[in-house]
Amino acid sequence: MTVLTGKVAVVTGASRGIGLGIAQRLVARGDRVCITGRNAEALAEAAESLGKNAIAVAGKAHDPSHVETAVSITMDAYGRIDYLVNNVGTNPVFGPLLDVEADLLRKVFDVNVVTVFAWTQAVHRAWMAENGGAVVNVSSVGGLRPAPGLGVYGMSKAAVNYLTAQLAAELGPAVRVNGVAPAVVKTQFARALYEGREAQVASTYPLGRLGEPSDVAGAVAFLLSDEASWITGQTLVIDGGSTLVAGLA
Repeated sequence: MTVLTGKVAVVTGASRGIGLGIAQRLVARGDRVCITGRNAEALAEAAESLGKNAIAVAGKAHDPSHVETAVSITMDAYGRIDYLVNNVGTNPVFGPLLDVEADLLRKVFDVNVVTVFAWTQAVHRAWMAENGGAVVNVSSVGGLRPAPGLGVYGMSKAAVNYLTAQLAAELGPAVRVNGVAPAVVKTQFARALYEGREAQVASTYPLGRLGEPSDVAGAVAFLLSDEASWITGQTLVIDGGSTLVAGLA
């Protein structure tokens, strides 16, 4: 039987993929979790797979009322929120940056950047300000340098990296804030980047394969642990070595 740690985490965008993988890792080590996602049916199935130490609150992550509701339900259920994983993100456009309408750019930044700020602010006010905790923001290698077709997404993730460092500087020592920046991970979200050519894409990675959700989950679990108690403001690159070579797959 899993021995409970007494710690509680909120993981956004966790009905599948990286978010669900992170929730699975945290539950397996004994944490209790609240997962969120906009698809209520898929989220309920994910929560059921996690077992009795997980709850689910469906809604759009960038909706302020959903943020408030999810934080309130978690506090009512568990009485604390020690960890926050900001995993939700969107990438609805691929192509030259200047072909993008400004309204779409605003939408991407609202979901990918403002949402990270809003969830962190809400959890900080509800628990972490007085009790401490740790936050991990899921970014991307796309935020590290320009990549063809991914300008909007990359800009938003570069902003997340800056936000991670800024919050770490402001919220220490009680709260640690870090990030992870994966390359292509085999999820539905990233499917367009490798579908039908996985071997070709993987061949450009020094480690010879694409990422799995468990690769990211392990790093996040570490950053949300006492073993990482002297690490804050960092964005850990998880990329199979892809950023060591020219181009981003």
